[in-house]
Amino acid sequence: MTAQPLTPVIPSSGGPAAQRWPRSATGRRLPLASPEVVPSVPDDVIYGIGRIDASGRIADQTVISALGWRGGDRLTLTADAGVVTARRDPAGMVTLSGRAYIAIPAALRRRCGLEPGDRVLLAAVPAFDTLTAYCLAVVDQALRGHGLFPHAQGASR
Repeated sequence: MTAQPLTPVIPSSGGPAAQRWPRSATGRRLPLASPEVVPSVPDDVIYGIGRIDASGRIADQTVISALGWRGGDRLTLTADAGVVTARRDPAGMVTLSGRAYIAIPAALRRRCGLEPGDRVLLAAVPAFDTLTAYCLAVVDQALRGHGLFPHAQGASR
C-alpha cells in the first residue's frame, strides 16, 4: 500500500485564494471600544486615607500639612452620617495637637456613626481651609450610586 500525499488544509499565500482577495496596502483597522477618559485628580484637593483610633484621633501628616494647620489652631467640627468636616476657626471648640492629628469628640463620633478602627477617606481643600473625613461605607455607597461595581452582590447583571 502506498501512502497518499496530504493536501494542506490552509491554502498557502501563493495559491489561488490569495489572488481572489487582494489586500490593501494599509490594511483595515478593527473597531475597538474606547474607554471613557478618566479625569485627573483636581489640584485643589489633597486626599489621604486614615484610621480612627480608640481615642477618636485621625492622623495624616501630609493632608494636614497641606492645609498649613499647626498645633494650637482651633477647629470647628460638623458631622453628618459617616462624614465629619473640620475647618479652622478661632472660635472653634477643638484644638489641633502639635502632632498633626484631628481628634473627633466621642459624642460627635456616636452621632455620625464612626467607630474606632473605621478607615476614612480624607479630603483637604486648602482654598476653603477644610478637612473632611468620609467613612469608607459612604465612599462605597457613592461608588455604587455611579454603577462602578456592576457585578457586585445585589447589583443587576
